[in-house]
Amino acid sequence: MKKITCVFLLSVAITTVYAQKGIKLTSPNGDLTTEIKLTDKIYYSVWCKSDTLLQDNFLRLHLDDKVLGDRPKLLSKKEKQINEQLKPIVPLKFSTVENTYNQLLLHFKDKYTVEFRTYNDGVAYRIITDMKDSINIVSEEMNINFPSEQLLHVQQPGGFKTAYEEIYSHINSREWKPTDKMAVLPMLIDTKKSYKILVSESDLSDYPCMFVKSNGQNGITSVFPKVPIKFGDDGDRSVKILAEADYIARTAGQRSFPWRYFVISKQDTEILTNTMTYRLATKNVLSDVSWIKPGQASWEWWNGAKPYGPDVNFVSGYNLDTYKYFIDFAAKFGMAYIIMDEGWAKNTRDPYTPNPEVDVHEIIKYGKERNVGVFLWLTWLTVEKNLELFEKFASWGVKGVKIDFMDRSDQWMVNYYERIAKTAAKHNLLVDFHGSFKPAGLEYKYPNVISYEGVRGMEQMGGCYPDNSVYLPFIRNAVGPMDYTPGAMISMQPNVYRSERPNSASIGTRAYQMGLFVIFESGIQMLADNPTMYYRNEECTDFITNVPTTWDETVALDAKVGEHVIVAKRKGEKWYIGGMTNSKEDWRNFEQKLTFLTEGKTYRMTSFEDGINAVGQAMDYRKKSVEVNSTSSISIKLAKSGGFAAVLEPVNNKRLQ
Repeated sequence: MKKITCVFLLSVAITTVYAQKGIKLTSPNGDLTTEIKLTDKIYYSVWCKSDTLLQDNFLRLHLDDKVLGDRPKLLSKKEKQINEQLKPIVPLKFSTVENTYNQLLLHFKDKYTVEFRTYNDGVAYRIITDMKDSINIVSEEMNINFPSEQLLHVQQPGGFKTAYEEIYSHINSREWKPTDKMAVLPMLIDTKKSYKILVSESDLSDYPCMFVKSNGQNGITSVFPKVPIKFGDDGDRSVKILAEADYIARTAGQRSFPWRYFVISKQDTEILTNTMTYRLATKNVLSDVSWIKPGQASWEWWNGAKPYGPDVNFVSGYNLDTYKYFIDFAAKFGMAYIIMDEGWAKNTRDPYTPNPEVDVHEIIKYGKERNVGVFLWLTWLTVEKNLELFEKFASWGVKGVKIDFMDRSDQWMVNYYERIAKTAAKHNLLVDFHGSFKPAGLEYKYPNVISYEGVRGMEQMGGCYPDNSVYLPFIRNAVGPMDYTPGAMISMQPNVYRSERPNSASIGTRAYQMGLFVIFESGIQMLADNPTMYYRNEECTDFITNVPTTWDETVALDAKVGEHVIVAKRKGEKWYIGGMTNSKEDWRNFEQKLTFLTEGKTYRMTSFEDGINAVGQAMDYRKKSVEVNSTSSISIKLAKSGGFAAVLEPVNNKRLQ
């Protein structure tokens, strides 16, 4: 008893000291400081130099019988510096990522630890428990307090059942009430004092996704879906939740919980190059990744599978001849895959009996002969009821699956994602999750998870427009791969938009659509339009199909949240530039220096720019070609809802004197 009493008194003394003076953890460059104070709760504040960004936030984890973080008793602390290089299997921004941070481990009584990390570009924390038995998590508090009124860029679903496809809302933090709709992560905070803060999570496993709502005091607090325990029938692609537990997770007592992170940027361009989700995620667990091949895909759903013209001497639709036509198109332009969406199977509940009009086996064989792989679409419910289908599909020669309509993010569903990723990997199958939540690290643990939807993308037709999509590089795509399905060849300005399949159209100029292939990041990048339209616009198609899906280097050239993005990306020796903007101004003009190019080397820049009439006729574009080098400066002129796309290729054996 005396030993226990001494340990207790020592922990009280240590905690009292740190309640008074705090524990500070600075970033490697000294700009960011996280200060932790231990009083009735575990509080932390964040500064950038002398600017207060987050003030007296606190964290707690509520179990059945105790609250971790309530009147904390510190036993010990440990600090460490980490400086390492990471190499992502599917490099969406960089082929090599610097992972440099200062770490603080705070060990508390009641067998839990809180780990803080301070990076040059952000702050993260997680809770770690060391308990023998399974535990129930009743709730988790991530309470964030703003030092002044902030502008919040968020998606607000009507409830926990969501595919993360809501348009962005832009809310003043003092006006957001606890009774208002909650928001999904990621969210972007504009401090109105130069800084932007991107909030999300990583290393999500055996735990529900986090949502946030107003705490009623100029701040936000976390909320989570509870564990579903009883289900009912709800058609061929979902289930009804009939009953829930009174906790959000039942999980192992000895584990680390998901990271809660804050990417902090003084320049909007810095958000575009962040890799925080990756740096915090569990590293790749697959021993063989040689079969994981990112690439582009031709997709039939958006365009209604209706190619036409003098070379289409068959009745087009969801049939064998049409899919062979899509494969021929993909092969001609060097694309890796085609997606076969709903309709390839005779019944959505039966993944083993192909539609006889389609003949999946013949299509797979035909594609293999032309070096084009096949993805098959499925509902998540059909996959859950037929988990052996992965082995069967692999024996057929399928390369990947597109799994749809999850629309949930409770613990059961988060575990479903991981089960699917693991099982698919055993059979060398790629996975593209649609009807999904946002990326939160699984795609790095199992890099066969090649992309997620979880975005208001082009399948929303008129509901997908540049004024909303221009936020995506700063929020949704800033946390991981995004299957937006770009590539429309019929372009319209928002005031004249009309569209219906099979003549699908997009809002935004032709150059805008082309620029999206450079800006947006996905391990599988769709070409959503009809092959007929691509053949009729072959110079645009040649450009699009040569844009890589993975990158060695990313340089954000110019960006302003909600207004415009101009970014350069390198693959090998080639550079690509992509630009996009909203509809608020008829024209925006930028003068951009090309200092990112290799010094002393000449490049041929081929660009696609908004034409002089693009403000009224979104189809108008100009293709130009010019030689440039690292001392050159180029003019980029973006029409409303417009864009820019370019490739810069080294000129062989031609160097500046």
